[in-house]
Amino acid sequence: MSDKILRIGIVAGEASGDILAAGLIKQLKKRFPNAIFEGIAGPKMQAQGCQTLFDMEELSVMGLVEVLSRIRRLMFVRKSLVTHFLANPPDVFIGVDAPDFNLGVELKLKKHGIKTVQYVSPTVWAWRENRIFKIAKATNMVLSIFPFEKQVYDKHQIPCEFVGHTMADDIAIKPDQQKAREALKIKENEVVLAMLPGSRKREVESLFDVFIQSCLLLKADVKKFKVLIPVVNRHRKAQVDEYIQTHKPNLDIQVVIGHAREVMIASDAVLLASGTATLEAMLCKRNMVAAYKLSGLTYQMMKWLYKAKYFALPNVLAGEKIVPELLQNEVTPQAISQLLVPMLTQKNTEAQQLLIGKFEALHQSLKRDADVQSAMAVSHLIEQPL
Repeated sequence: MSDKILRIGIVAGEASGDILAAGLIKQLKKRFPNAIFEGIAGPKMQAQGCQTLFDMEELSVMGLVEVLSRIRRLMFVRKSLVTHFLANPPDVFIGVDAPDFNLGVELKLKKHGIKTVQYVSPTVWAWRENRIFKIAKATNMVLSIFPFEKQVYDKHQIPCEFVGHTMADDIAIKPDQQKAREALKIKENEVVLAMLPGSRKREVESLFDVFIQSCLLLKADVKKFKVLIPVVNRHRKAQVDEYIQTHKPNLDIQVVIGHAREVMIASDAVLLASGTATLEAMLCKRNMVAAYKLSGLTYQMMKWLYKAKYFALPNVLAGEKIVPELLQNEVTPQAISQLLVPMLTQKNTEAQQLLIGKFEALHQSLKRDADVQSAMAVSHLIEQPL
């Protein structure tokens, strides 16, 4: 523990980054109790005492093309942050995920002698590998959450620490489904689908209707069918509530803010937008269907740029297709419902037990006390001379 008063700049761009950043802040505060944290913070970071200069929702933009419609505002936010941190230099700046935004901030700050960290590697293993040279210029260190990422940085001799993932530390290897169902007051005979249509407005716009239509098909095949929808914030709840009130689907639906993990553990299967939530569903040991839809132009660009074989994180980590993933025109109510019916109606099959075994092995590979490891790496960087 140090009495040194540190200023730490930190920026997260969405809910998953808010979780990582909050854990890191908590551990850094144990080492530096007098540290001041400020930047762009979600609710979990703010609960740890981080001051936010802009609403995190400002950065929650998806897609190559979609960003263009917000580019002027994003540039203003980034310029304002850089101006603020140059006028009030932090001892270190940490960009948490959101690489297209954070690397630009890091590049400018590092040029002025401010130490910078990128927490969560950009997906250089999947597309635009030449970004690694910009990362080298912009950062003093990368904190990677997946084991295979460090190999890429080591090849280019760029400082990188594999710290694991905080969710792998927080979630039990064998989650207690019964306890989660009791906490959520789920009846014993109810069959529950956890639905997570995404943390961003555009994701919900793309996926929510087709997800609901899938559930209407499922209702014919699944008795005592219930849909639980955990949303990340009040903005997404308002968006989901508006759809439900307008369309009034004949379904047993419950919408809650937060509690995504408890909902997934309590569920019989998960239907979700591909992203960090697929990793959390894997750690919760739940079978899932991952789906994603992009704008037409973004999809065509990504088809050309994206080189990884899979896009759902459990499949990327496993190096094989262990969970169904649907992309673009494959995302239909019929395709989704056909995949979900056996997941919801067939319990403890040999195939399901084999899948859970693979999930547990992947879970162990990510369980490294990430909050502590990341705080230790940042602390060492702070103490090093430039």
